[in-house]
Amino acid sequence: MTTTGPSPEALHRVAERALAECTKGVRLALGLGTGRAAEAFIRRLGAAVKAHELEVVGVPTSERSDALARELGIPVTSLADVAKLDLAFDGADEVDPTGQLIKGLGGAMLRERVVASEAARFVVLVTPEKLVPRLGARSVLPVEVVPFAEASATRRLAKVAAAVTRRRAKDGGVYLTDNGNVVLDLSAPEGGFADPRALDRDVRAVPGVVDTGFFFDMARLVVVGEADGVRVIEPVSARS
Repeated sequence: MTTTGPSPEALHRVAERALAECTKGVRLALGLGTGRAAEAFIRRLGAAVKAHELEVVGVPTSERSDALARELGIPVTSLADVAKLDLAFDGADEVDPTGQLIKGLGGAMLRERVVASEAARFVVLVTPEKLVPRLGARSVLPVEVVPFAEASATRRLAKVAAAVTRRRAKDGGVYLTDNGNVVLDLSAPEGGFADPRALDRDVRAVPGVVDTGFFFDMARLVVVGEADGVRVIEPVSARS
């Protein structure tokens, strides 16, 4: 799995272009994602809010994003208090040529999916290393599992993946999501997953699985920060 990170310049360009999606003069309800690109956007959004350029309320997808938004003075709320989100901004660990995604290396895929599904437009923020010819070519597939089912789910998932690894926390202990669940990371065969949609169905059929990192047909726009500027990709599913 590649670990090379994006440059600060690329993240800045992504954040600036993402901010351009926000309409000034209108109070916006925004989904605020998790990860480096999403955090770069939250920081840029915080500056815009502080300068009174935008009026927003944010719904963070993780405790980390929530803390960052509050630190920057961005008002935050929950989906219980917002009928609908105007936009949701989030990163991705992989984007294939048709705009399908793998998310969840930050462990927040379940909340990210809920927030993205409540938004009128889901905007994905990435840098070029996240673009892949096939899902699984660069990243593992995170699978969120209730702790009670970890052992049985591991055995079953081993039948559909090249390898299954229990995610560990930085201190070496068991990694737990903000929902209190464990994450099992599924490795793909060389070159990526041959049929991601079929794999997603198989994984979701395993008792105890809460969610996977596959995000199909959800992104309406992919913003890619590159060395010499920003490229915008409209996924195939967004054109229909």
